[in-house]
Amino acid sequence: MDEQLKEEDVNNTDPVPASFNGRLNLSSYTFSPKLDPTSQHAPLRRSPRILKPEPDIKQPRPRLSDLVKSESETKSSTPKRKSSSNLSASPTPRKKSRSPSGYAPPSKYSHLPELQDVLAPNLLCVFIGLNPGITTAASGHAYAHPSNLFWKLLFSSGLTSRRLHPSEDGTLPEKYGLGNTNIVSRPTRNGSELSKEEMDASVQVLEEKIGKWKPEAVCVVGKSIWESIWRKQKGRAMRKEEFRYGWQEEEERLGRCGEWEGARIFVACTTSGLAATLSVAEKERIWRELGVWVEKRREERGGVKIEDEA
Repeated sequence: MDEQLKEEDVNNTDPVPASFNGRLNLSSYTFSPKLDPTSQHAPLRRSPRILKPEPDIKQPRPRLSDLVKSESETKSSTPKRKSSSNLSASPTPRKKSRSPSGYAPPSKYSHLPELQDVLAPNLLCVFIGLNPGITTAASGHAYAHPSNLFWKLLFSSGLTSRRLHPSEDGTLPEKYGLGNTNIVSRPTRNGSELSKEEMDASVQVLEEKIGKWKPEAVCVVGKSIWESIWRKQKGRAMRKEEFRYGWQEEEERLGRCGEWEGARIFVACTTSGLAATLSVAEKERIWRELGVWVEKRREERGGVKIEDEA
């Protein structure tokens, strides 16, 4: 009976409405600022860790050796960036560098013929070049390379009445009282392929050649040729202050033999196209001095007449 009454009491009890009492209340955790967030004076929220003052601890000053060591370790450990072929800039075109030339033995150009001298007795002047170039040796005519200024300077200085072609070198003695030879007879590509010893050894042959044909004067076409002649005649090297273009001292002669006193020496600049130390105007001035002397001697001799050619 009592159990039935208890069940009835349970069944007759009104249901309790649902609530969040005792559970998580989200409203307690929502942000509700007390100040206007748009106000300029609203305080900023900062982390407590930032506001916490750091302890005043003085760090020891690093030594220079430690800095250098750490820098070298950083460089060694840093991998090098590989340059991408797609991003690399186009290479800058380089000028062709001329390969340096050294001494060349005679066997290197033994297939080329030696240049024949253009000489005759009692000429006014004989030109003494260094040695034949490849173009000159192949053509068989003096100063045949297109860049060489020899024939141009002969004309501009008054030594010839017109600009001759290299193939006309054989007419120099008869028409102009001039001749041509070289201190070294074998051909090379350029003068640097000759040695000083070879040039000095050729001076004696040159002296005998000039002594045989006995011109009034010789024109040394280039400083290095005159330096070789000087070394052999004086037994020492020429000092810088002793060199000059033009007529040399009266006692300095070439080809002395017997009673003949030798030929006077005029030193002219080289006519090679590779020599750019002097301007064309300076070269013409040097050669013009020789031209004036030759023109005067032609008039005095009376036997050498230049043909007026168009």
